[in-house]
Amino acid sequence: MALLRFRVFWEDDDQIYRDIEIKGSQTFLDFHQGILKAFEFDGKHEASFYESNDRWQRNRELSSEVLVNKKDAPALSMLKTPVSALVSLPDQKFVYVYDRIKHWTFMIELIAVSKDIDPKRTYPFVVRKEGVAPGQYGIKGVNIDKLLEVEEKYDLGADEMAEGFGNEGEGGNGSDDLTDSGHEEDTGNSFDD
Repeated sequence: MALLRFRVFWEDDDQIYRDIEIKGSQTFLDFHQGILKAFEFDGKHEASFYESNDRWQRNRELSSEVLVNKKDAPALSMLKTPVSALVSLPDQKFVYVYDRIKHWTFMIELIAVSKDIDPKRTYPFVVRKEGVAPGQYGIKGVNIDKLLEVEEKYDLGADEMAEGFGNEGEGGNGSDDLTDSGHEEDTGNSFDD
């Protein structure tokens, strides 16, 4: 039985990726659930895998929508299709789209094939994580409305932008130990002594 290692990276930033190992006999439904877990998404939305080429064009689709009626699922459903059934190239590619409204898109590329299945692991298994996963509903741990309030509070006005600085740290004339000529005042402290 083959063990397939895929690199799954976020379309918007290819430096954010997860390397996921999955047994060739496992289905695309298993792969779908592994991706959701690896990127910490909730699994409440529909998803699709698309067979792809080197230019990331979407071809044949495997959808999670058919999971509603499992008995009548077509032959190419996530539920019935083993991952190995669609792996025909050494660098096989897929496009994965999660949540049809938010349109989270991930590019998937086969990066390794082996027979070294670890009986102690549960597959799919995340072998490597790079970058902070995108927050499914905004920035993780941050209320986006509060972030915008803080950002607006510290926005610079047109006058400050023209001068190149804002009102931060103002005291007196705002020039910290500088005279009107722009030179440091003599405070009696000299390092040349």
